[in-house]
Amino acid sequence: MNQEVIRRLDALPGRVLCLLLTLHRRVADRLRPPPSDEPRRIVFIKLIEQGATVLATAAVRRAVERVGREGVYFCVFEENRAILDLLDLVPSENVLAVRSHSLVAFARDILSALSSLRRAGVDTAVDLEFMARASAILAYLSGARRRVGLHRYTAEAPYRGDLLTHRVQYNPFLHTAQAYASLLDALDGDPADEPLPKVVPAPIDADAPRFVPEADEVAKVRGLLEALAGYAIAGPVVVLNPNTGDLIPLRMWPAERFVELGRRVLSAFPEATVVITGIASEREGAEAVRRAIGSERAVCVAGLTTLRDVVVLYTLSDVLVASDSGPGHFASLTDIDAVVLFGPEAPQLFGPLGPRVHAHWAGLACSPCVSPYNHRSSPCTRNACMDAHSVDRVFETVAGCLAARRPLDALRRGGAP
Repeated sequence: MNQEVIRRLDALPGRVLCLLLTLHRRVADRLRPPPSDEPRRIVFIKLIEQGATVLATAAVRRAVERVGREGVYFCVFEENRAILDLLDLVPSENVLAVRSHSLVAFARDILSALSSLRRAGVDTAVDLEFMARASAILAYLSGARRRVGLHRYTAEAPYRGDLLTHRVQYNPFLHTAQAYASLLDALDGDPADEPLPKVVPAPIDADAPRFVPEADEVAKVRGLLEALAGYAIAGPVVVLNPNTGDLIPLRMWPAERFVELGRRVLSAFPEATVVITGIASEREGAEAVRRAIGSERAVCVAGLTTLRDVVVLYTLSDVLVASDSGPGHFASLTDIDAVVLFGPEAPQLFGPLGPRVHAHWAGLACSPCVSPYNHRSSPCTRNACMDAHSVDRVFETVAGCLAARRPLDALRRGGAP
């Protein structure tokens, strides 16, 4: 199922299910008292977007501290599971992966996941999705007596019924990492003291968790790069992620600008290597960017790597350039400098964490134009916010990063600073 099909299922059948389950809840709540014991088993529901899962790290860690690692579960689409395996926040067997390639597979896996959660005795569900109906429905059907997530209250936001016990009002002034952490704060509040939570949000943790690859992983990725390049890589490595298959096409920076940027990097830094990345479905577009750069020092690994391989690649590289998407967040797990181009969303809300993140945002009056209130579906047909990012300005940031890294990278590669 593609993004549009998922959105339609959430909008039409999802609305009806939310209404029916709300009616069920109003009857069921009269027959049983609210939970009085402490949470023992917690499930997080975040089906889409691996980058957002990185931002949820602090919230998941708080849950682990509270109930223990074995007591935390995570429900996610199968294609987004890889980041959970890499972060290693919860036991592998506690990750409930749902296939989304077909409606039949989706239904089967949802039923299996719900059965697993009920058998495990999960008592608390944390809905990390912003105003999606499917996640609220899953939280209710999981059997969890405590259910925390966003609620629209008096706002003209998508209808999700009344399926949550601890209802949090969306705050557009909080970074997403803080918003996720506030859901854990809400669990300690009185459900009647709405809107939750009435606490000062904790400061954003400036650093994402660190990823340290194994030696054999480094050798594997370095071997792939050098086999494609045909030479031993000793100079700086600049990674470009054109993201030609983005779920939100408005976030894409034009491919021709990635081409021009690659040429500029190789002209200014002749010893550099430019690496084009992407998933298998982006292979054709990524390879076209490599060919257009027109240099033997440009290589394309799109479709040849796993997510873990890509993060290992970041540990071997100096600078990443990507539009607002998962790679920027994955890069924050390493020491690479990440130049992230924002447009229809704002870095103040969704920016990757870490001292080596360089966010570019034009700040147009129409931006951000996707939000939880419109299911991230914008009427925009011309993303001027991304066109505003000039190659000159992006190259200036890349060059500055490379200049600042030279002493460190010379030592890292065993040379003289």
